[in-house]
Amino acid sequence: MPKSFKEFSAGDWRRLRPLTQAVKSLRYRIVDRDYRRRPALAGDPAAVARSIGGRKVLVTIAFSDPLLISWQTRLLRHYVPDAVHVVVDNSPADAVAAQVKSIVKAAAAAYLRTPENPWSGGAASRSHGIALNWAWDNVIRRGQPEAFGFLDHDIFPTAADDPFAPIAFQDVYGIVRTAPPRWFLWAGFCMFRFAAVKDKPLDFGQDWFIGLDTGGGNWKPLYSGIEAAGLRVPPTQFFPFKPGIAVTEGPLQWCGSWLHEVGLMGNPELAAEKRAVLARMLAPHLAAAGTPTAVGVAQGAG
Repeated sequence: MPKSFKEFSAGDWRRLRPLTQAVKSLRYRIVDRDYRRRPALAGDPAAVARSIGGRKVLVTIAFSDPLLISWQTRLLRHYVPDAVHVVVDNSPADAVAAQVKSIVKAAAAAYLRTPENPWSGGAASRSHGIALNWAWDNVIRRGQPEAFGFLDHDIFPTAADDPFAPIAFQDVYGIVRTAPPRWFLWAGFCMFRFAAVKDKPLDFGQDWFIGLDTGGGNWKPLYSGIEAAGLRVPPTQFFPFKPGIAVTEGPLQWCGSWLHEVGLMGNPELAAEKRAVLARMLAPHLAAAGTPTAVGVAQGAG
């Protein structure tokens, strides 16, 4: 959404930014509205929606990394067994999507593949946001769960946890990010009480015009009506994956007891080494989780 008129400077008006931002916002809304109506490339959204009614559901947006999905599905089943897990695959390559689907099925989670994404390429945040909106419209809102949450594919529980426990006392829960005077929940770890948001025109996309990344599109319909200072939030800390480097070169993040790879940040030349460190940190938890089982499968997923 464009900023309010009073937020534009005289220089903005001279450069016609109120007009250009309004046009770009309208274009985004048209693309988003069309995309939400498209059918899945794989899986049955209606069947998955039926399987989550009245339950707690965690929805992962997968993107081109089968190994992360293998780790996450196993650890969620082990540490968060009461939640239905749905993987919404935003991978553009058919071969990679086939690998992700096989892993998800072996882990007894539900699998859906998004329609071809109009924001593929260099627009990672927009691609992610429109996939979230597709999942909201086609699975979550239709399924009417008790509660739902969105996860990035590179965040992993490392202890028994109920990420939905705080929403017994508040409508939303997750990692708060700010762009003063506004705020939003990071889209990689955010939980919602369905009854509190079901009738709102939610938009999990970004809103760069007011400085908000993926998930920030919910500022106006949702977060603007909630006082962030009153929320219970998980403790969070970024740290370098090895000694002797800056956090920005190779960050990992604790979100409570959840470990986040922070895959899009850092020096790309260190990515393989960081992945190896992450694997070592998760190894004892994966050993405890054992092999995937068929417990708690969401029925009817394609």
